[in-house]
Amino acid sequence: MNDYIAYCGLNCETCEAHIATVNNDDELRKKVAKEWSEMNHAEITPEMINCVGCRIEGVKFPYCKFMCSIRQCAMGKHYASCGECSEMNSCEKLEPIIGHNEEARSNISCIREDYTEDE
Repeated sequence: MNDYIAYCGLNCETCEAHIATVNNDDELRKKVAKEWSEMNHAEITPEMINCVGCRIEGVKFPYCKFMCSIRQCAMGKHYASCGECSEMNSCEKLEPIIGHNEEARSNISCIREDYTEDE
């Protein structure tokens, strides 16, 4: 499984916070902070735009580290991803992601297939 696929199936490598972090790009951090502040109606500073990836050891965007209910749930169950969970297809936490993002759904489905083959 690709370590940059988040618990929910999103690809962290394509996230602008990740890109800004690995490239140490302060201009991108400013751009993302402004966009995410407007989109989320919250104050997000450029200093907060640091993340190596949801499942990778290291710095995380504060929302992802502390508030993401999907990440907290999967970690609490000791899952490598939501693809391991028998409730994946009916999960109210996961639905906003996989219900609107075909790539995330596909990533999770592939992980689920890999997991069920190993059983």
